[in-house]
Amino acid sequence: MSNPKNLLIVRTDRIGDVVLSLPLAGIIKNHFPDCKITYLIRGYTRDLLTGHKYVDNVMTLEEVKGKPFFFSNRKNISKNKFDYAIISYPDFLIALIIFFSGISNRIGTGFRWYSFLFNKRVFVHRKYASKHEAEFNVDLLKELNIHEEISPSHVSFDLPLTDNDKIEAKEFLLRSGIKKDRPIIIIHPGSGNSSVDLPKEKFKELINLINSNLDAQIIITGSKDEKDLCNELVISDKIKNFAGYFSLRQLTAIINECDIFISNSTGPLHIATALGKNVLGFYPKILSCSAKRWGPYSDRSTVFVPEINCESCTVEKCIKLNCMSSINIADVFANIFNIFESIVKNGDNNA
Repeated sequence: MSNPKNLLIVRTDRIGDVVLSLPLAGIIKNHFPDCKITYLIRGYTRDLLTGHKYVDNVMTLEEVKGKPFFFSNRKNISKNKFDYAIISYPDFLIALIIFFSGISNRIGTGFRWYSFLFNKRVFVHRKYASKHEAEFNVDLLKELNIHEEISPSHVSFDLPLTDNDKIEAKEFLLRSGIKKDRPIIIIHPGSGNSSVDLPKEKFKELINLINSNLDAQIIITGSKDEKDLCNELVISDKIKNFAGYFSLRQLTAIINECDIFISNSTGPLHIATALGKNVLGFYPKILSCSAKRWGPYSDRSTVFVPEINCESCTVEKCIKLNCMSSINIADVFANIFNIFESIVKNGDNNA
Protein backbone atom coordinates (compact mmCIF):
# COMPACT_ATOMS: atom_id res chain seq x y z
CA MET A 1 0.00 0.00 0.00
CA SER A 2 1.35 3.41 -0.98
CA ASN A 3 1.20 6.29 1.47
CA PRO A 4 -1.58 8.79 0.84
CA LYS A 5 -0.40 12.03 -0.74
CA ASN A 6 -3.70 13.77 -1.49
CA LEU A 7 -6.63 12.54 0.59
CA LEU A 8 -10.32 13.46 0.65
CA ILE A 9 -12.47 13.01 3.77
CA VAL A 10 -16.20 12.96 2.99
CA ARG A 11 -18.67 13.90 5.73
CA THR A 12 -21.69 15.45 4.04
CA ASP A 13 -24.25 15.27 6.84
CA ARG A 14 -24.87 17.37 9.96
CA ILE A 15 -22.94 19.50 12.44
CA GLY A 16 -22.35 16.87 15.11
CA ASP A 17 -21.37 14.27 12.53
CA VAL A 18 -18.69 16.57 11.12
CA VAL A 19 -17.34 17.39 14.60
CA LEU A 20 -17.04 13.69 15.41
CA SER A 21 -14.98 13.15 12.25
CA LEU A 22 -12.44 15.90 13.05
CA PRO A 23 -10.00 13.63 14.95
CA LEU A 24 -9.29 11.89 11.63
CA ALA A 25 -7.37 14.86 10.25
CA GLY A 26 -4.92 15.08 13.15
CA ILE A 27 -4.35 11.33 13.26
CA ILE A 28 -3.65 11.15 9.52
CA LYS A 29 -1.26 14.11 9.66
CA ASN A 30 0.57 12.51 12.57
CA HIS A 31 1.26 9.40 10.45
CA PHE A 32 1.63 11.11 7.08
CA PRO A 33 2.78 14.74 7.68
CA ASP A 34 3.14 15.49 3.97
CA CYS A 35 -0.34 14.27 3.05
CA LYS A 36 -2.68 17.00 1.82
CA ILE A 37 -6.08 16.65 3.51
CA THR A 38 -9.28 18.01 1.98
CA TYR A 39 -12.77 17.78 3.47
CA LEU A 40 -15.95 17.52 1.42
CA ILE A 41 -18.87 18.84 3.50
CA ARG A 42 -22.20 20.60 3.18
CA GLY A 43 -22.12 24.38 3.03
CA TYR A 44 -23.71 25.09 6.38
CA THR A 45 -21.03 23.10 8.25
CA ARG A 46 -18.10 24.88 6.58
CA ASP A 47 -17.38 27.05 9.64
CA LEU A 48 -16.31 23.92 11.52
CA LEU A 49 -13.39 23.37 9.14
CA THR A 50 -12.26 26.85 8.12
CA GLY A 51 -8.85 27.39 9.70
CA HIS A 52 -8.49 23.83 11.03
CA LYS A 53 -4.76 23.30 11.52
CA TYR A 54 -4.74 19.83 9.99
CA VAL A 55 -7.09 20.49 7.07
CA ASP A 56 -5.49 21.95 3.94
CA ASN A 57 -8.62 22.55 1.91
CA VAL A 58 -12.40 22.49 2.26
CA MET A 59 -14.79 21.67 -0.57
CA THR A 60 -18.50 22.38 -0.37
CA LEU A 61 -20.94 19.88 -1.81
CA GLU A 62 -23.00 21.45 -4.57
CA GLU A 63 -26.67 20.68 -3.95
CA VAL A 64 -30.22 21.97 -4.12
CA LYS A 65 -32.76 21.16 -1.41
CA GLY A 66 -30.44 18.58 0.07
CA LYS A 67 -29.87 16.71 -3.21
CA PRO A 68 -26.30 16.76 -4.58
CA PHE A 69 -25.59 17.54 -8.22
CA PHE A 70 -23.87 14.51 -9.72
CA PHE A 71 -21.90 15.98 -12.61
CA SER A 72 -20.68 19.22 -11.05
CA ASN A 73 -19.54 17.49 -7.88
CA ARG A 74 -17.84 14.71 -9.85
CA LYS A 75 -16.03 17.32 -11.94
CA ASN A 76 -14.91 19.34 -8.91
CA ILE A 77 -13.59 16.26 -7.16
CA SER A 78 -11.93 14.79 -10.26
CA LYS A 79 -9.83 17.86 -10.99
CA ASN A 80 -8.17 17.63 -7.57
CA LYS A 81 -6.66 14.21 -8.44
CA PHE A 82 -7.10 12.66 -5.00
CA ASP A 83 -5.37 9.32 -4.48
CA TYR A 84 -7.46 8.36 -1.44
CA ALA A 85 -10.99 9.08 -0.25
CA ILE A 86 -12.46 8.20 3.15
CA ILE A 87 -16.23 8.17 2.92
CA SER A 88 -17.05 8.60 6.59
CA TYR A 89 -20.71 9.27 5.85
CA PRO A 90 -22.22 6.44 3.76
CA ASP A 91 -24.73 7.60 1.15
CA PHE A 92 -25.39 6.02 -2.24
CA LEU A 93 -25.25 9.14 -4.40
CA ILE A 94 -22.13 10.41 -2.63
CA ALA A 95 -20.50 6.99 -3.02
CA LEU A 96 -21.41 7.02 -6.73
CA ILE A 97 -19.91 10.48 -7.22
CA ILE A 98 -16.69 9.39 -5.53
CA PHE A 99 -16.57 6.19 -7.62
CA PHE A 100 -16.79 8.12 -10.89
CA SER A 101 -14.33 10.81 -9.77
CA GLY A 102 -11.29 8.70 -10.58
CA ILE A 103 -10.06 8.21 -7.00
CA SER A 104 -8.15 4.94 -6.99
CA ASN A 105 -8.48 4.15 -3.26
CA ARG A 106 -11.98 4.52 -1.80
CA ILE A 107 -12.43 3.61 1.86
CA GLY A 108 -15.93 3.02 3.21
CA THR A 109 -18.25 0.68 5.07
CA GLY A 110 -18.56 -2.90 3.89
CA PHE A 111 -22.17 -3.59 4.81
CA ARG A 112 -24.19 -1.28 2.53
CA TRP A 113 -25.79 -2.63 -0.63
CA TYR A 114 -23.66 -0.16 -2.59
CA SER A 115 -20.41 -1.02 -0.77
CA PHE A 116 -19.06 -2.44 -4.04
CA LEU A 117 -18.34 1.22 -4.90
CA PHE A 118 -15.62 1.16 -2.22
CA ASN A 119 -12.55 -0.93 -2.98
CA LYS A 120 -11.25 -0.72 0.60
CA ARG A 121 -13.97 -1.76 2.99
CA VAL A 122 -14.30 -1.81 6.78
CA PHE A 123 -16.88 -4.36 7.94
CA VAL A 124 -18.69 -2.96 10.95
CA HIS A 125 -22.43 -2.37 11.56
CA ARG A 126 -22.83 1.13 12.98
CA LYS A 127 -26.57 0.62 13.51
CA TYR A 128 -25.90 -1.72 16.43
CA ALA A 129 -24.04 1.06 18.30
CA SER A 130 -21.28 -1.31 19.40
CA LYS A 131 -19.07 1.75 19.84
CA HIS A 132 -19.14 5.53 19.54
CA GLU A 133 -19.45 7.28 16.17
CA ALA A 134 -16.06 8.94 16.66
CA GLU A 135 -14.51 5.49 17.11
CA PHE A 136 -16.28 4.14 14.01
CA ASN A 137 -14.69 6.99 12.06
CA VAL A 138 -11.21 6.20 13.34
CA ASP A 139 -11.70 2.51 12.46
CA LEU A 140 -11.77 3.53 8.79
CA LEU A 141 -8.10 4.48 9.09
CA LYS A 142 -7.14 0.83 9.39
CA GLU A 143 -7.22 0.77 5.60
CA LEU A 144 -4.34 3.27 5.74
CA ASN A 145 -2.53 0.92 8.11
CA ILE A 146 -3.28 3.30 10.98
CA HIS A 147 -4.30 1.35 14.07
CA GLU A 148 -4.92 4.02 16.67
CA GLU A 149 -7.54 4.04 19.40
CA ILE A 150 -9.21 7.08 20.84
CA SER A 151 -11.13 7.44 24.09
CA PRO A 152 -13.15 10.21 25.75
CA SER A 153 -10.03 11.19 27.72
CA HIS A 154 -7.67 10.83 24.77
CA VAL A 155 -8.99 12.56 21.67
CA SER A 156 -8.27 15.84 19.85
CA PHE A 157 -10.86 17.67 17.75
CA ASP A 158 -8.78 20.82 17.15
CA LEU A 159 -11.94 22.84 16.49
CA PRO A 160 -10.75 26.12 14.94
CA LEU A 161 -11.40 29.48 16.58
CA THR A 162 -9.40 32.62 15.88
CA ASP A 163 -8.49 35.28 18.40
CA ASN A 164 -10.88 37.59 16.58
CA ASP A 165 -13.71 35.04 16.95
CA LYS A 166 -13.09 34.95 20.70
CA ILE A 167 -12.86 38.75 21.05
CA GLU A 168 -16.13 39.25 19.16
CA ALA A 169 -17.90 36.70 21.36
CA LYS A 170 -16.66 38.37 24.55
CA GLU A 171 -17.74 41.79 23.27
CA PHE A 172 -21.19 40.52 22.29
CA LEU A 173 -21.73 39.04 25.74
CA LEU A 174 -20.58 42.24 27.43
CA ARG A 175 -23.00 44.30 25.32
CA SER A 176 -25.72 41.87 26.37
CA GLY A 177 -24.93 42.38 30.06
CA ILE A 178 -23.10 39.08 30.54
CA LYS A 179 -19.74 39.22 32.27
CA LYS A 180 -17.25 36.53 33.22
CA ASP A 181 -17.62 37.35 36.91
CA ARG A 182 -20.16 34.53 37.32
CA PRO A 183 -20.40 31.12 35.64
CA ILE A 184 -22.24 31.04 32.33
CA ILE A 185 -24.65 28.21 31.59
CA ILE A 186 -25.91 27.64 28.04
CA ILE A 187 -29.12 25.69 27.50
CA HIS A 188 -29.83 24.50 23.96
CA PRO A 189 -33.31 22.88 24.00
CA GLY A 190 -33.71 21.90 20.34
CA SER A 191 -32.12 19.14 18.30
CA GLY A 192 -33.23 19.83 14.74
CA ASN A 193 -35.32 16.64 14.91
CA SER A 194 -32.19 14.51 15.10
CA SER A 195 -33.41 12.73 18.22
CA VAL A 196 -36.26 12.50 20.73
CA ASP A 197 -35.97 15.53 22.97
CA LEU A 198 -36.46 16.33 26.62
CA PRO A 199 -39.91 18.02 26.75
CA LYS A 200 -39.94 21.80 27.15
CA GLU A 201 -41.81 21.46 30.46
CA LYS A 202 -38.81 19.57 31.82
CA PHE A 203 -36.47 22.25 30.54
CA LYS A 204 -38.61 24.86 32.27
CA GLU A 205 -38.39 22.90 35.51
CA LEU A 206 -34.60 22.71 35.20
CA ILE A 207 -34.22 26.38 34.32
CA ASN A 208 -36.36 27.36 37.29
CA LEU A 209 -34.14 25.35 39.63
CA ILE A 210 -30.98 26.90 38.21
CA ASN A 211 -32.39 30.40 38.21
CA SER A 212 -33.66 30.10 41.80
CA ASN A 213 -30.68 28.37 43.39
CA LEU A 214 -27.51 29.32 41.52
CA ASP A 215 -25.89 32.68 40.95
CA ALA A 216 -25.40 31.82 37.30
CA GLN A 217 -25.92 33.61 34.01
CA ILE A 218 -28.27 31.61 31.80
CA ILE A 219 -28.16 31.80 28.03
CA ILE A 220 -30.57 30.00 25.72
CA THR A 221 -29.43 29.21 22.20
CA GLY A 222 -31.11 27.66 19.19
CA SER A 223 -31.67 28.00 15.47
CA LYS A 224 -34.06 30.47 13.86
CA ASP A 225 -36.62 27.66 13.62
CA GLU A 226 -36.37 27.11 17.37
CA LYS A 227 -37.10 30.72 18.43
CA ASP A 228 -40.61 29.97 19.68
CA LEU A 229 -39.42 27.03 21.76
CA CYS A 230 -36.60 29.11 23.24
CA ASN A 231 -38.89 32.04 23.98
CA GLU A 232 -41.08 29.77 26.11
CA LEU A 233 -38.09 29.02 28.33
CA VAL A 234 -37.43 32.65 29.24
CA ILE A 235 -39.03 32.45 32.68
CA SER A 236 -37.12 35.44 34.04
CA ASP A 237 -35.80 38.72 32.64
CA LYS A 238 -32.37 37.57 33.82
CA ILE A 239 -32.33 34.85 31.15
CA LYS A 240 -30.93 35.80 27.74
CA ASN A 241 -32.43 34.18 24.64
CA PHE A 242 -30.11 34.28 21.61
CA ALA A 243 -31.95 31.80 19.41
CA GLY A 244 -31.36 32.64 15.75
CA TYR A 245 -28.70 35.26 16.51
CA PHE A 246 -25.53 33.51 15.39
CA SER A 247 -23.75 31.94 12.48
CA LEU A 248 -22.23 28.57 13.25
CA ARG A 249 -18.82 30.18 13.75
CA GLN A 250 -20.29 32.78 16.12
CA LEU A 251 -22.21 30.13 18.05
CA THR A 252 -19.01 28.14 18.47
CA ALA A 253 -17.26 31.21 19.89
CA ILE A 254 -20.17 31.88 22.28
CA ILE A 255 -20.10 28.26 23.46
CA ASN A 256 -16.38 28.70 24.07
CA GLU A 257 -17.25 31.35 26.68
CA CYS A 258 -19.59 29.16 28.69
CA ASP A 259 -18.84 27.00 31.71
CA ILE A 260 -21.65 24.44 31.44
CA PHE A 261 -23.53 23.37 28.31
CA ILE A 262 -26.88 21.56 28.56
CA SER A 263 -28.81 20.14 25.61
CA ASN A 264 -30.47 17.28 23.82
CA SER A 265 -28.53 15.23 21.29
CA THR A 266 -27.54 17.90 18.79
CA GLY A 267 -24.58 19.39 16.94
CA PRO A 268 -23.83 22.24 19.38
CA LEU A 269 -23.46 19.65 22.16
CA HIS A 270 -20.59 18.10 20.22
CA ILE A 271 -19.10 21.55 19.65
CA ALA A 272 -19.17 22.17 23.42
CA THR A 273 -17.59 18.76 23.98
CA ALA A 274 -14.84 19.47 21.44
CA LEU A 275 -14.13 22.75 23.24
CA GLY A 276 -13.64 20.94 26.54
CA LYS A 277 -16.73 22.25 28.31
CA ASN A 278 -18.73 20.60 31.08
CA VAL A 279 -21.56 19.00 29.13
CA LEU A 280 -24.90 17.48 30.15
CA GLY A 281 -26.93 15.68 27.50
CA PHE A 282 -30.41 14.13 27.31
CA TYR A 283 -30.70 10.96 25.23
CA PRO A 284 -33.41 8.38 24.50
CA LYS A 285 -32.72 4.65 24.76
CA ILE A 286 -33.33 4.16 21.03
CA LEU A 287 -30.24 2.29 19.82
CA SER A 288 -29.79 4.29 16.61
CA CYS A 289 -29.63 7.62 18.46
CA SER A 290 -28.41 6.42 21.84
CA ALA A 291 -25.70 8.02 23.91
CA LYS A 292 -23.57 4.93 23.34
CA ARG A 293 -23.12 5.99 19.73
CA TRP A 294 -23.92 9.71 19.77
CA GLY A 295 -23.21 10.89 23.31
CA PRO A 296 -20.73 13.67 24.16
CA TYR A 297 -17.29 12.13 23.62
CA SER A 298 -15.61 13.51 26.70
CA ASP A 299 -14.77 12.50 30.26
CA ARG A 300 -16.28 15.82 31.39
CA SER A 301 -19.80 14.94 30.36
CA THR A 302 -22.88 13.43 31.96
CA VAL A 303 -25.73 11.78 30.09
CA PHE A 304 -29.30 11.38 31.33
CA VAL A 305 -31.62 8.76 29.84
CA PRO A 306 -35.26 7.81 30.56
CA GLU A 307 -35.89 5.88 33.75
CA ILE A 308 -38.58 3.81 32.05
CA ASN A 309 -37.46 0.23 31.44
CA CYS A 310 -38.11 -0.71 27.83
CA GLU A 311 -36.66 -3.23 25.39
CA SER A 312 -36.06 -2.69 21.68
CA CYS A 313 -37.04 0.96 22.00
CA THR A 314 -38.12 2.75 18.82
CA VAL A 315 -38.86 6.39 18.04
CA GLU A 316 -42.57 5.62 17.86
CA LYS A 317 -42.57 3.77 21.18
CA CYS A 318 -40.48 6.46 22.87
CA ILE A 319 -42.85 9.21 21.77
CA LYS A 320 -45.99 7.22 22.64
CA LEU A 321 -44.76 6.42 26.16
CA ASN A 322 -43.31 9.91 26.59
CA CYS A 323 -40.14 8.26 27.84
CA MET A 324 -38.04 11.43 28.04
CA SER A 325 -40.42 12.84 30.67
CA SER A 326 -39.22 10.15 33.06
CA ILE A 327 -35.81 11.82 33.37
CA ASN A 328 -35.49 13.09 36.94
CA ILE A 329 -34.76 16.82 36.78
CA ALA A 330 -33.79 16.90 40.46
CA ASP A 331 -30.94 14.52 39.61
CA VAL A 332 -29.94 16.70 36.66
CA PHE A 333 -29.87 19.80 38.85
CA ALA A 334 -27.83 18.01 41.52
CA ASN A 335 -25.19 17.28 38.90
CA ILE A 336 -25.21 20.90 37.70
CA PHE A 337 -24.97 22.12 41.28
CA ASN A 338 -21.84 20.05 41.92
CA ILE A 339 -20.15 21.29 38.76
CA PHE A 340 -21.15 24.87 39.55
CA GLU A 341 -19.77 24.66 43.09
CA SER A 342 -16.50 23.26 41.76
CA ILE A 343 -16.19 26.11 39.27
CA VAL A 344 -16.88 28.76 41.93
CA LYS A 345 -14.51 27.11 44.41
CA ASN A 346 -11.62 26.54 42.03
CA GLY A 347 -12.06 29.62 39.87
CA ASP A 348 -11.68 27.38 36.86
CA ASN A 349 -14.10 27.82 33.98
CA ASN A 350 -13.37 24.29 32.87
CA ALA A 351 -13.52 22.67 36.31
